Amino acid sequence: MTYPNSLRPRRLRLTAPIRNMVRETTLSVNDFIYPLFVVSGTNVKEEIPSMPGCYHLSVDNAVELAREIYALGIPAIEIFGLPEYKTEDGASAWDMTSPVQRAMTAIKKVLPDLVIVGDVCLCQYTTHGHCGHLQGHYVDNDATVTLLTKIAVSQAACGADIIAPSDMMDGRVAAIRAALDHEGFINTSILSYAAKFASAFYGPFRDAADSAPQFGDRRQYQMDPANGREALKEIDLDIQEGADMIIIKPAMTYLDLVAKARQRIDVPIAVYNVSGEYAMVKAAAQNGWIDEKRIVLESLTSMKRAGADLIITYHALDAARWLKQ
Repeated sequence: MTYPNSLRPRRLRLTAPIRNMVRETTLSVNDFIYPLFVVSGTNVKEEIPSMPGCYHLSVDNAVELAREIYALGIPAIEIFGLPEYKTEDGASAWDMTSPVQRAMTAIKKVLPDLVIVGDVCLCQYTTHGHCGHLQGHYVDNDATVTLLTKIAVSQAACGADIIAPSDMMDGRVAAIRAALDHEGFINTSILSYAAKFASAFYGPFRDAADSAPQFGDRRQYQMDPANGREALKEIDLDIQEGADMIIIKPAMTYLDLVAKARQRIDVPIAVYNVSGEYAMVKAAAQNGWIDEKRIVLESLTSMKRAGADLIITYHALDAARWLKQ
């Protein structure tokens, strides 16, 4: 069959310059937020076995990596930490001498223009590994929210530009906004994990952060992966409470929700390209089964195409280098 000349979309795919000119979605280093895992001690750099290329870093080495991140043009980091001690209520999460707070202070001192995102949750700080205050085996929502405000204020005081509550408690965005404002941090933004699902893709992160629950699971507060309408409701609620930006987590298997959210909200949307997604790609690449560069850039581009403005990803360092080539 011969097509009329007017029906040949291939004309715009003919050469690389033409493809570049008409490309609908652009992936940029400015889209990336790189997660760091900080620990106590000095001169610590230990690779995380289930996350090749990612490390537990002492504060001094976290500062050095932050310099590299900034030099690559990546605008932001998100800091997670392994505390020196754990308690029932996770008091080390707001201890100003904990690795997260010390890392924020040290990095902001030498790199004031590098945006610091603070993860606000309790799972890696509690003896039981759950994301809040326990009443028996039940995570008490309102008691937990009070603790989360302490973490948020402590991180803002150490230089965090953005607070990212990842706990999935009801009402925590409004409480954190009020606490930040009360303490004078009116310009500290909130990037809410608005739709965080109880996903099987978090396994490697729980090894990295030593945050696996000691009993049960997190399905009483993280979202059911089957529920899309509920995710949109959670997003709406967090925006009403004062979230400046929202996160949908995980990324790759939830891009339908990114697209739906993009159609209904105007605030920036981030996705978290989580540890299991990262680990699968790294394992396949190490076995020679895939072209890692092409897979990573294609995956990240699909997140932008779905409507994400920001991508939290462990691939950020590699992707930034590849985008410069």
